[in-house]
Amino acid sequence: MTRYLEGVHAVAYEVEIRIPESRSLKDRRHIVRSLLDGARHRFSVSAAEVGGQATWQRATLGFAVVASEAHIAEELVDQIERFLWSRIEIEIVDSSVRWLD
Repeated sequence: MTRYLEGVHAVAYEVEIRIPESRSLKDRRHIVRSLLDGARHRFSVSAAEVGGQATWQRATLGFAVVASEAHIAEELVDQIERFLWSRIEIEIVDSSVRWLD
């Protein structure tokens, strides 16, 4: 039985950040954890560190957004992006958005 999910829209949002004030992996972990927890609680999305774990001043964060309508998923990605840009302790180096089939 094949089931089509016409009402499911999923987006993967990946962001590479720089943490200029980080002087240790402990500093970095604290900031990354704050960003991920903040996004999870504020926007009800899945969030994880997906790259750069061994560097002091860089990290790659991944967010998964699922919504019943495409424009809702798009708005959530925009809100996450604004949330990250508002954080003065980080710099956004690169980001990408990928719609999942």
